[in-house]
Amino acid sequence: MPSFDVVSELNTVDISNAVDNANRELSTRFDFRGVNASFEYKDETVVMSAEGDFQLKQMQDMLRNACSKRNVDTRAMNVQAIQRSGKTHKQVIDFKQGIDQELGKRMVKLIKEKKLKVQTAIQGDQLRVTGKKRDDLQSVMAMLKAEDLPQPIQFTNFRD
Repeated sequence: MPSFDVVSELNTVDISNAVDNANRELSTRFDFRGVNASFEYKDETVVMSAEGDFQLKQMQDMLRNACSKRNVDTRAMNVQAIQRSGKTHKQVIDFKQGIDQELGKRMVKLIKEKKLKVQTAIQGDQLRVTGKKRDDLQSVMAMLKAEDLPQPIQFTNFRD
């Protein structure tokens, strides 16, 4: 019986390279001369530190541009609130990976509304879709690609 998995994974090497590119751009920009600002990447999180809120917003735009150049989908970025401590301001950005329960249920509901002859099962942080016909599975893939989901998805483990 044909099946495939719907997952949400990011390439951490590309994220690391995007952070390095943003750091390089930070060192060459004129408006950041003499300013204590930096990006740090650790455990799928980026910590941005600068001297002001406005600079953090500019740095966030720089990181988004660097990620898009490296083909990292920016919908996976989870920007948290700014933390102020003395002279420095910090902001943490997480990168979401895996399909959580809420998104999985939403995707199952979308598939059931199409009334295709497929079965779906949430398995941890991925979604398994099985059906008798390969065409049904391909139409599910096309429908999920066209849907505006809050994070990027990929299709893996396609079996005939």
